[in-house]
Amino acid sequence: MKKLLLSVFILAAGAAGAQDAPTLVRQVKARLDKVRDYQAAAVMDINVPFISAPRSAVTVYYKSPDRFRVQKPNGISVLPKGGVRVNMAALLAGDQYSIVDAGSAKVGPFHTRVVKLLPTAENAEVVLSTLFIDAAAGVIRRSTVVTRDGGSYEMLLDYGRYTAWGLPDKVTFVFSAKDFKLPKGMTFDYEKSGPKKEAPKGDGKGRVTLTYGTYTINKGVPERVFAN
Repeated sequence: MKKLLLSVFILAAGAAGAQDAPTLVRQVKARLDKVRDYQAAAVMDINVPFISAPRSAVTVYYKSPDRFRVQKPNGISVLPKGGVRVNMAALLAGDQYSIVDAGSAKVGPFHTRVVKLLPTAENAEVVLSTLFIDAAAGVIRRSTVVTRDGGSYEMLLDYGRYTAWGLPDKVTFVFSAKDFKLPKGMTFDYEKSGPKKEAPKGDGKGRVTLTYGTYTINKGVPERVFAN
């Protein structure tokens, strides 16, 4: 009898401790919402077939809810717009989506809850987002996004010093490099001179990695940074 009661108690405790998907998303969003803006020093690596793009020092700017820019000293190197959501806060902005619990999965060594976001707006650029949430750390470890025009991309996130803010130390964007097409709205100002890279012999994916050095958080970002 005691063993039975103990088993029931353990199961009940586990059920109570397991957060439902909407609650988990709200907690992650609440952490990200603490960041009104930031300016960050980073290094950008572009690994795309047939593009010669050296490692670049860049400055990353963000202003809530969805303004984001990556800038090299001589101009814009990545200009996200349209349906591309290149940071988690922008992906979770507003509440115009349904939340579906899709089970669990491992991302590297981390156990995550899989949550799908289905936009409720008929004209939404993003038609499906899948988040892999590390409930223990309260951060998103991976996300996949499908856009209305049929494009898709993936983000892999590593955390360290800025975990409390939900900001990654490194984020890798992964997308199909077939026909040299990037996700809608994403362009690169890369070096056009020099030898071009050969087609990859691996998975045929293009990758862009931002490795962050330092963030300056909630100190204000000038509007001119986001001017076209």
